[in-house]
Amino acid sequence: QVQLVESGGGLVQAGGSLRLSCKASGSIFRINTMGWYRQAPGNQRELVTTTTTGGSTNYADSVKGRFTISRDNAKNTVYLQMNSLKPEDTAVYYCNADGQYISGTSVKRFSSWGQGTQVTVSS
Repeated sequence: QVQLVESGGGLVQAGGSLRLSCKASGSIFRINTMGWYRQAPGNQRELVTTTTTGGSTNYADSVKGRFTISRDNAKNTVYLQMNSLKPEDTAVYYCNADGQYISGTSVKRFSSWGQGTQVTVSS
């Protein structure tokens, strides 16, 4: 089992900043991709940003230039620096990680989600 623990959500005024963190734990063999997704009430869950072990990144157009994803592979932790926040950024933010974990003498694939952390941006 691979578990993700998120922190850093909260209430902030438009134009402010927040920093989210997500730490993966368990019998991890390798994490290939970590990323952030968000979902507002009545909306579908959407990709915010992802990063691979090698450092490649991908951002949704709506957050480019404002959000930055970073990763500490040694700590199995990913961060999301959120600047110039807008009311439309209000959502529950979910961390995701996929890769392989050790199960007995086998190595199996996983894709795990965190519980989510609420980000609310006031206008």
